[in-house]
Amino acid sequence: MRTVFFWCVMVFFSFFSASAQEPIENGFRLLDKGSFKEAAVFFESYLSENPEHKTAQICYGRAVGLSGDPSKATNLFAGMLNRYPGDFEVQINYNESFLWDKNYERAKPLYASLVKSYPDNFGALLGYANTLSNLGEYPEALKWVEKALALQPENANAKVSQKYMRMGYANSFVNQQDYKKGVELLQAVFTDFPEDKDALLNLANVYLITKETDKAIATYKRYATTAKDSITALNGIALAGHIAEKDKAALETASKSRKKVGKLEDTELTEKTYDRYVQALIWNRKFRRAKQQIDSLETAYPDRNWVRALRATLGMYTGDFKLSLANYDGILKKDSTSFDGNLGSANAFFASDRIKQAYGAAYGTLDIYENQKDALGFIEKLNTSFTPTLEEQAGYTFDNGNNIALFSNTTAQLPLSTKFNTTASYQYRTTENSVTGNTADSHILSAGLEYRLFPNARLKTVFGLNNSTAMDGAYTQPVIDASLKLKPYKLQNLELVYQRQVQSFNADLIEREIVMNNYGLNYNLGTNFNLGWYTQLIYTEQTDANSRNLLFTSLYYNIFRKPALKMGVNYQYLSFAEQVPTIYFSPETYRAMEIFADFRGNFSKKTSYVASAATGLQQVEEDPRTAIFRAEAGLKHEFGKRFSGNLYGKYSNIASATAAGFEFTELGIKLRWLMTKQPLFHKKIAQY
Repeated sequence: MRTVFFWCVMVFFSFFSASAQEPIENGFRLLDKGSFKEAAVFFESYLSENPEHKTAQICYGRAVGLSGDPSKATNLFAGMLNRYPGDFEVQINYNESFLWDKNYERAKPLYASLVKSYPDNFGALLGYANTLSNLGEYPEALKWVEKALALQPENANAKVSQKYMRMGYANSFVNQQDYKKGVELLQAVFTDFPEDKDALLNLANVYLITKETDKAIATYKRYATTAKDSITALNGIALAGHIAEKDKAALETASKSRKKVGKLEDTELTEKTYDRYVQALIWNRKFRRAKQQIDSLETAYPDRNWVRALRATLGMYTGDFKLSLANYDGILKKDSTSFDGNLGSANAFFASDRIKQAYGAAYGTLDIYENQKDALGFIEKLNTSFTPTLEEQAGYTFDNGNNIALFSNTTAQLPLSTKFNTTASYQYRTTENSVTGNTADSHILSAGLEYRLFPNARLKTVFGLNNSTAMDGAYTQPVIDASLKLKPYKLQNLELVYQRQVQSFNADLIEREIVMNNYGLNYNLGTNFNLGWYTQLIYTEQTDANSRNLLFTSLYYNIFRKPALKMGVNYQYLSFAEQVPTIYFSPETYRAMEIFADFRGNFSKKTSYVASAATGLQQVEEDPRTAIFRAEAGLKHEFGKRFSGNLYGKYSNIASATAAGFEFTELGIKLRWLMTKQPLFHKKIAQY
């Protein structure tokens, strides 16, 4: 880089004799064009014949320092200060040598003293401003560079310094999530440098962070003034499309960029373009093509971290988290400060249910990238998972059997560590039949423990008491809910369940004190081509000597991701050993087939919705088939980071509830409150 202080050397030029002028001028030219090693050789030779030539000594010190040996330059200038105490030219070069060595803390007091002695010296003012800027003291740096510009308003070096100070200051505001101030500082760059490329890229990046994708795209279009820059712009526009949840458009843009980059011989830009193209394939779930491209890129660009990052991303999208962790580990072995490697590992650990390691990787990212938004957001997501919560559900139900019910369910969760969670709940339900006048109440008080045995294996046990009161008496029964949740293979979930519960749907059933022992299995199989299969098997033994077999299976397809639309086919089979139709619905065989759709998304950042419906046919034993319909809708709003509410409604006429021809409706509200700002064990988290 051409130094801003070279002017001090030229001051002496007029004092040279005619015989010495021509040789030393060659050295000036070498310094001026940045050939510092050659200049060092030249001035070393010159000083062998003219050892006391001060200007040559200064030039030699500058050439040595700028060619990669700043410590030697500092020593040379220190020696000159002993010989020329108080000499301004020697002092300013001595100060600047600390900047070459990136020793800004040492340079700061030296420049502060210099500008105090020479308040109107342009070089001193600019040197002090640059020192402060390198220390991140941008407000003071801008103040001093403005003083320098007041002396020389058109000085190009000072304007360039001011530009980078504004950009650095803007970045500090962006890191603090004060995006408005960051944008203002970046736009101020255009005053002296209209359509500056560095400022445009930084401005577009801020708009990507704030998800103002239209502004980001407009800024990239301003940037695209050359063939090379248009490719950089297309790569940015593709990312903006992904952030705007327009992945198809993002892939189209990335494909255009890939075709254009082949016409240029620019290795770095080619790598960035193929990187974005493969990312776009992954965003669009074109996993086979993405894998083929990555395999090809590994051959063309062996041992490259950006290729490892692509394979790690593919693993995250396809559920192959071991693959992701292996590649993120490879990235960090080559570059321990890699942002992709550090935060990518945190996400992969979390997806692998290795929470302790996820925390460690996230905090490790913040150690390198202070206040980084994505890392902070990730930690906040983790903390929310382990923050004590209080949930309240209240509802009202009615059916065409003249039964009405009011119920509430209060649940508190108290995680004690990343592995150990405790719960306590109280359920109340009161029911009445408006025709028979039969009423009943039930109270269930329970406490539970959940323990993560190892990654992707959770054991949950809940024990409680059900106290029910009916018109003809009262009783208390123990209730149990135990489950083991496993992920045997990627994209698969298996749950083994045992439940001991008291039938409490309506007053008549509560009065009969029927205890149900349910033994169940839930299994879900996902795929990377949007197809899924869910199956539930339950065998029930009842205290009235009856038993039940239940099969529910669902084959579904994810049509859209955002908003999410899932459609499929459900099949249900139900069979009771004994038929007691006057007491509860207990057919020898019951079958139902239905098609369903599930639609969910967001109205805004804080308001989400869900709506689902299913319709089909059901058959009870040999009776004629009848139509069934069920629907559910809910609206959730986050009133703050710690409090949310949900209104919902359900309707069903499926016979397996209590009887054929049955219609059931439920209306309710759910509230969720995070009782503390962070997990109770948060002081230990940073140690992970």
